Amino acid sequence: MKWWMDKKNRKPLVLRGARQVGKTTLVKAFAKQFGTFLHLNLEDKRAAELFSVSSGMEDLMTAIHLHCNIPAGKGKTLLFIDEIQNSPEAVARLRFFYEEMPQIYVIAAGSLLESMLNKSIRFPVGRVEFLAIRPCSFSEFLNATGEKMLAESIVKMSLPVALHEKASHLFNRYTLVGGMPEIIAEYSESKDIVSLSGLFDSLLTSYKDDVVKYARNETMEHVIGLILQEGWKYAAQTISMTGFAGSAYKAREMGEAFRTLEKTMLLELCYPTSGAMLPVQPETKRQPKLLWLDTGIVNYVAGIQSEVFGSPDIMDVWRGRIAEQVAAQELLTLDDRVTYRRSFWMRDKKGSDAEVDFIVQNGSRIIPVEVKSGHNAHLKSLHSFMDIAPHNIAVRIWSKPFDVSMVKTGKGKEFRLISLPFYYISKLHEWIDRYSV
Repeated sequence: MKWWMDKKNRKPLVLRGARQVGKTTLVKAFAKQFGTFLHLNLEDKRAAELFSVSSGMEDLMTAIHLHCNIPAGKGKTLLFIDEIQNSPEAVARLRFFYEEMPQIYVIAAGSLLESMLNKSIRFPVGRVEFLAIRPCSFSEFLNATGEKMLAESIVKMSLPVALHEKASHLFNRYTLVGGMPEIIAEYSESKDIVSLSGLFDSLLTSYKDDVVKYARNETMEHVIGLILQEGWKYAAQTISMTGFAGSAYKAREMGEAFRTLEKTMLLELCYPTSGAMLPVQPETKRQPKLLWLDTGIVNYVAGIQSEVFGSPDIMDVWRGRIAEQVAAQELLTLDDRVTYRRSFWMRDKKGSDAEVDFIVQNGSRIIPVEVKSGHNAHLKSLHSFMDIAPHNIAVRIWSKPFDVSMVKTGKGKEFRLISLPFYYISKLHEWIDRYSV
């Protein structure tokens, strides 16, 4: 977040992310760069009342210092307003921090911001900026588990082939553990997968307890509860709203529930596109692919932990779906915009089943990304995409060492296929740029 701290026209920063992805921990670590750190948790009614009782901004800041029992000091001041959704007045005050007190660095965070705020309340347009906080990436997992040199080698795109097996094994372990900070911290200490069960249960319970906050009525409460109970088993799978998970709910009810959960950033409905050029236009009338927040939770709820643990290659687990889920999770870390959405490609031709797992924007190009092992000739869907693409770069994510090869489609078009091992997904754009002509 240093980029935000150094901006000249800095606005209050609103962190968006699902419950327990580490927003508070991140801010506390960031706060070490400031002379004064003021932390307000608005689940405390006395803290929330500060924003409705105080009049001017000077009075408000005085009240905050007194509440925190921290005097105004030298150097920069960071004010962290946590669980801001509990005070509409605090949301409204963000505008005045920007306009009247730009010397104060303000960060706000909270769970279910869009879902819990009254529809008549909005973040002040043009007076705040947003940052998405995701689960930990593989690189962050390595650093947290004592593999800092390996992480540096991956960042520098210089991992020796001799360490491919080790890096792949650790990525498989990351796939099993997932990216939730508390889970990683416990695993880093114990190295015991079984001991994580209680933490996974606690996470799931907290999400289910929030259902009443998400839902606008009793029916929606039941529909959202169903998704949180059964939906993890459909990770990385194209879903139908009608009769989802064997239920009798209508498509309209199920669609509303999924859209509500999307706002909490627990999941994403990933829609297909049929084009190979910008702009990417999601075709929302077609069936979406369901992508969840975290692969560790998916493994736990779907009951496939032992399968992932015992497999030397995640491509062989759960018909390749867990590999696609974790690849999607790593792709999401490439962009910290709250508005960023993943997409996949489907051929717009009746009777065709050509489908590419993901597409990513690289400059002015749309790059196809397949999560698949096997011989190049078996990448038929990728070939179909490349036949209509105005460039000659494609990416395959697989479990083998890094490779680049020239491939020819059935129609005779030559293109460069970059085959990335899973641990290099975070450097996808850099690899594309390196091998672009």
